[in-house]
Amino acid sequence: MFIKRPKHRVFDYQPRHYDPSKDEDEKRKRKLGFRANLNYNRNKNKKSLFMLILMILFILYLFLYFNGYL
Repeated sequence: MFIKRPKHRVFDYQPRHYDPSKDEDEKRKRKLGFRANLNYNRNKNKKSLFMLILMILFILYLFLYFNGYL
């Protein structure tokens, strides 16, 4: 009577249903090798490689400058 009784939890659940046409499309895409972010990963790798080379050249320049070679 004086004890707070727990209420049942309410969930916002939307059930997923099997869609055969989407399943076939996904299998076809996987078989052909399509990926969603393929171009993004290539550009990211190019940028990181460029930044790495730029940093190495800058450190080399500073090393040569402070040792009196330049």
